[in-house]
Amino acid sequence: MKLVVGLGNPGLKYLKNLHNLGFMAVELLAEKHGVSFNKKGFKGIYGEKNIAGEKVVFLKPQTYMNLSGESVQELSAFYKVPTKDIIVIYDDLDIAIGFVRIRANGSAGTHNGMRSIVQRLGSTDFPRVRIGTKPEVDYEIIDYVLSDIRKEDEPRFRQSINLAVDACDAFIHGASIEDVMCRFNSKK
Repeated sequence: MKLVVGLGNPGLKYLKNLHNLGFMAVELLAEKHGVSFNKKGFKGIYGEKNIAGEKVVFLKPQTYMNLSGESVQELSAFYKVPTKDIIVIYDDLDIAIGFVRIRANGSAGTHNGMRSIVQRLGSTDFPRVRIGTKPEVDYEIIDYVLSDIRKEDEPRFRQSINLAVDACDAFIHGASIEDVMCRFNSKK
């Protein structure tokens, strides 16, 4: 079984925020597989489907970003998903717009949603897909991540969201995280 988690904040006012790139990617991935987020529970909304002979759950925590780990931990514990089979998609200020970076494991860095997940899972050993949001000018972090995607940046974000979806799709279909990293980390 695999669990694909997109991070973001619930509610219409956050819909097009940079901090919701994880939601955007997991929604697109789920749509690609004909899955809707029609179930509520585990402090999130989710959908599931058998893909390539394995159950895959797509999750959008509804706890707000800073408490995302509560939802991920509850759902993964219920389904007994090993951390190596949980992949998390989220925005990352250290990566340029238009790029994605996949990692097999690692620290949460400065991302509060990831800090929550690491804390609740008690592990950093789970794959992640980071979508670049690095600004080109100085910024206040909270104002920047909660701002909407600028019109002029939409094509680059669309490109990086599509790369994130393709990377997660390869993982779902059985590619090792190392193979996914080799295929997608150098692409723009």
